[in-house]
Amino acid sequence: MSRIGKAPIKLPAGVEVKVSNGNVVTVKGPKGELQQPMDADISINIDGGILTVTRPTDQKRHKALHGLYRSLLNNMVTGVTTGYKVQQELVGVGYKATNDGNILDLTLGYSHHIYFEIPKELKVKTEQEKGKNPIITLEGCDKQLIGQVAAKIRSLRKPEPYKGKGIKFVGEQLRRKAGKTASK
Repeated sequence: MSRIGKAPIKLPAGVEVKVSNGNVVTVKGPKGELQQPMDADISINIDGGILTVTRPTDQKRHKALHGLYRSLLNNMVTGVTTGYKVQQELVGVGYKATNDGNILDLTLGYSHHIYFEIPKELKVKTEQEKGKNPIITLEGCDKQLIGQVAAKIRSLRKPEPYKGKGIKFVGEQLRRKAGKTASK
């Protein structure tokens, strides 16, 4: 039995879970509403504020889907109650980030500005203190969407291994390389 799949999910107060036709699960809470289509073989039971995911057989496919859908549902419940937050740091001389609503304006050492549109489901905030690196903060209830947008922003200027310049996650440890040694 899947250790992740058989773990129950406790539903906090104010969270509603509905399973509609076609096995589409809708989770509604104080921070928003999320939907996830489910495989027809996997069943969901809600009993007294506890959500459990069960599988029909021990086939390899069913075992894989069992843990997957339990994790997705748990992420949805966490997202609509507390939400998710990702912070990215711009390391480099002259690197800047500002936002106007959901349009992110990045200056990353190229000959032009990069304008990046953040999806309306997410909130973006930029901070720029003197003497510190600019920080981009993404907040929302959909863990997958936040991760995807953060990865896309990071891909605009990945951190390089020599000086560490680029866009990195706050707290991320980069593998650094030694530069060239001077010949005598």
